[in-house]
Amino acid sequence: MARRTHRGLVAAATATVALFGLAGPVAALPPATGAGPEAGPPLARIFMVNPVQSTGDRTLTDGKDGAAAVPESAYTLAALRNLDGSGSLSGKWAYVRSDTGASARLADVGGYDRNDDRFEQVMAYFWVNEAQEYLQGLGFGSELPGANDRAQPVRINQWGADNSFFTDKKAEIRFGKGGVDDAEDAEVIVHEYGHAVHHAQVPGFGTSPEAGAIGEAFGDYLAVAVGSHAAAKYGWPGGADPACVADWDAVAYTAAPHCLRRTDSGKVYADRVGEVHADGEIWSRALSDIRGALGARTADRIIVNAQFGFRPDTSFQDAALTTVATAQRMYGTSAANAVRDAFRARQIPGIA
Repeated sequence: MARRTHRGLVAAATATVALFGLAGPVAALPPATGAGPEAGPPLARIFMVNPVQSTGDRTLTDGKDGAAAVPESAYTLAALRNLDGSGSLSGKWAYVRSDTGASARLADVGGYDRNDDRFEQVMAYFWVNEAQEYLQGLGFGSELPGANDRAQPVRINQWGADNSFFTDKKAEIRFGKGGVDDAEDAEVIVHEYGHAVHHAQVPGFGTSPEAGAIGEAFGDYLAVAVGSHAAAKYGWPGGADPACVADWDAVAYTAAPHCLRRTDSGKVYADRVGEVHADGEIWSRALSDIRGALGARTADRIIVNAQFGFRPDTSFQDAALTTVATAQRMYGTSAANAVRDAFRARQIPGIA
């Protein structure tokens, strides 16, 4: 079934190999370099996660897609890696299957801004590729099984609503428009990619309310993990609260500070309300606590690897027990105890 994010539901429920890129914001943007092997990968203009995260300015608004609504300091140039030489946004880990309006030209990717829908095509390619590179860097696809290690198709602005989703029917991600167009926010992009990862690991994942909540939580957690990793790797500023998910996309329909959801909620199992995005905050807090206890790399290797053992309709309890067992197998008793403690703190049943 399709995996749909946020809109409306959250407001009611709640009342992150050598990698090349230019660090930091840029004031003057030169044309992208050529795509040939001698020239290196083209440099594309992107947001450093999103404008709220990089500037720390929570007063930013969409301004009807206006370029002037976002300062130049929110942009940077970064390499579009792993392109396949076709001349389009198509590569080893991602490709833009279709779009609204003109397709991005690699020769021009260094000059698009948010007023141009081609900017969102570039954002989607860069951040899907970045997310898979992050998983590859954890060992998935080499020493560990691959986790969606394929070219992920995405469609941009072809869903006529302010919503984005992964659909398992075509195993593609569709990004919507309206307010802040969804593919302007890297955390929305990577959240949806999290659903694609889950589906690749366990086809059809999310067929029960608790499995659905786990899927939403992992998408939020992966978005924060990949964004934080990229900011540290490239030396980007991080001026906003990292536990606040999609704080740029949310400006159109939440009060400041704008958050779709948080990964540091104090919710426990008894706080479930039967809505997957709201209930997902229970699971994402547990994952965040595991990261805090074990460090990013160890935690994320455990968290992602454990998901291969989930069922499509897994419960919080069964998924937690599987994650504890995975930690024990990979890193021993101390790691397993840290994972157990994180789930116990969320009062998930059966975690002794």
